[in-house]
Amino acid sequence: MKKWTTLEQSLTTDGTPISLHEHDGSYTIKVGGVPLMSTRQHQSEERLAQLACAHLRETHGARVLIGGLGFGFTLRAALSMLRGDAHVLVAELVDAVIAWNRNASLPLASEALADARVAVVQRDVGEVIRESNAVFDAIVMDVDNGPDALSAGSNSTLYDAAGLRHTRAALKPGGCAAFWSVAADVAFETRLERAGFAVAVERCRAHGRSGRWHTLFIAHRNVSGAGNPARSRLSGG
Repeated sequence: MKKWTTLEQSLTTDGTPISLHEHDGSYTIKVGGVPLMSTRQHQSEERLAQLACAHLRETHGARVLIGGLGFGFTLRAALSMLRGDAHVLVAELVDAVIAWNRNASLPLASEALADARVAVVQRDVGEVIRESNAVFDAIVMDVDNGPDALSAGSNSTLYDAAGLRHTRAALKPGGCAAFWSVAADVAFETRLERAGFAVAVERCRAHGRSGRWHTLFIAHRNVSGAGNPARSRLSGG
């Protein structure tokens, strides 16, 4: 049986060890020794971007913000939905993750990052959102395990009431914010609605027809603002 090989090691901005591992052609990133993402399971990440950008297929000059680079699956799926004149900004806080994905000797995201439509900044996506006013047509958030399963406590500000108000303000009217979560979260749905979003929820397998179920929150900015909640269920088991 082949063993896992540690390829790279670094530290996150708060000093937590982060490492890249390979096993029989598959790659995993661990944070603090705990697996955070894998190239074996990415269907829900791709679906997240597809739902977030579904309304932008014919939009000229669409602007999309992606929080979290991961292994680039969300980015590639977003690019497949967008025209050639779109602009995609990826905010990734960990410089090592950016470097690993840019390494063309690894089968990760170097081609997607070389796409002329893509720009990458090493920044907290929350900062980018707070500095933006009606800038983005879609915001895709895949930065942690979800609103109630955080690996980094600082990410909680992305999911609280104030953070969601900032996200709504950063979207153009009719824009869409999409959030990946390892589990369902009714309280988060309610916060989205109170922040002025029309919310749909989809459950999606991590890999094909197998793997655990993940939850995707698709939140469209209500033109009329907060206090006009709507909720629906998309496909999923």
